[in-house]
Amino acid sequence: MSKRLRSGYTTGACAAAVAKAATLFLTTGRQEATVDIPFPDGKRHGFTIHRYQRLANGVLAATIKDAGDDPDVTNGAEICATVRFAADDTLPEFYIGLKNIILGGGDGVGRVTKPGLAARVGEPAINPVPRQMIVDAVQEVKAGQRFLVEISVTDGASLAEKTLNHRLGIIGGLSILGTTGIVRPISAEAWTATISASLSVAREAGLYDVVLSTGRTSERGAQSKLGLPEEAYAMMGDYLQFSLLEATTKGFKKIHLAGMWAKITKAALCVPQTHVRNGALEMVDAADLLAGLGADGLLLEKIKNSNTAREMLCHLQDAGRADIIRAVCVKARQYAEDVSGLGVTVYLIDGSAKVLAQV
Repeated sequence: MSKRLRSGYTTGACAAAVAKAATLFLTTGRQEATVDIPFPDGKRHGFTIHRYQRLANGVLAATIKDAGDDPDVTNGAEICATVRFAADDTLPEFYIGLKNIILGGGDGVGRVTKPGLAARVGEPAINPVPRQMIVDAVQEVKAGQRFLVEISVTDGASLAEKTLNHRLGIIGGLSILGTTGIVRPISAEAWTATISASLSVAREAGLYDVVLSTGRTSERGAQSKLGLPEEAYAMMGDYLQFSLLEATTKGFKKIHLAGMWAKITKAALCVPQTHVRNGALEMVDAADLLAGLGADGLLLEKIKNSNTAREMLCHLQDAGRADIIRAVCVKARQYAEDVSGLGVTVYLIDGSAKVLAQV
C-alpha cells in the first residue's frame, strides 16, 4: 500500500499565524508557544512559533513553514511578522491599507512590477486570501487597534530564484500565497494558479501569442525558434487542456505548444491531463496510433515491443520515418486547436532542447 501524502500549510497561513503571535507579544508581552487562527473554511489550525524578538521598532515572531509532503521551495522556510502600533493612517511606500492593519512586505517578500496579478503594481506580493487571513488573525487579538504589520521570509530572495516569480514580474523575493490555507501535495490548484497568473501577465503585457511548454527543456527549444518576450512563455507542466482553455479565456490569438515526444503523443491521443497518474501513455494505444499513421512490418513490431514512448521515437528515427513523427505532431495540433478554438503551432523538442519537428 502506498503511503498517504501529508498536507501542510501555505505561506499565507504561516504569515497570518506569526502576525497574530507578534501582535499578542506586542500588546500583552506574552510569547505563546503556539497560536491558532481561523481559516477560510471556518476551521481553526494551530502553529508552533519557534522564535520571538524585540526590535527597536516593534516585535517579531517567526514560524517554520511545513508544506507537508509537497515539494515546495518554501518548505522549511522561516516566515516572520514584525508588528508595531501604527501612529496614524499614513501609508509607507509599498504598504497596503486594510481593515485594521497597514500591511507591508519586508525582506524576502517580492514586490509586484507587472500588471495582471492578484496584487497591483507596486504592492507587496501578498495575495488576497492571505491578506484577509492576516487581518482576521490580528483582529482576534485587538479589534479596533491599528497595527503596522510587515511580513518577511528569511532567505526569501534566494529561494525566489528557484521559482518563476521573475517572469511574473515579482522581484526581490517570494509571493505569499494560498486560497485555502492548506497545501495539498503536488496540488493541481498550485499549478493551475501559476499557469493562470502567467497568462494574465502575458495579456497585460499586450501579447496575443503565448507559448505553452511542458517543461524547461521544451521551453528552451521553443525560445530557439521564437523571438517572443519573456512574458509570452508559460510553463503548463501536465495541465494541457486547462492551459489551452485558459489561453482562450484570456483572449490570446495564437498558441505555440512545445513538448517532448511522450507529451506530444499524449496530446495526439487527446489526453487532457498528461501526468502519468492521470493519462498513462498505454503502449498499445500509442502503437495503434502509429500504425494508423503508417508504421507497419518490422517497425511496427519494434514499436509494439517498446517499453517507453522514447524507445518508440528512437525506432521511428532509426527507420527514417520523419513523416510519422510529423503526423503525430499534426494530430497533437488538431487536438489543441479543437480544445482551444485557436491557431496552434506544435514544436517537438528532444532532450537537448533541439526542435525535431514543427507543424
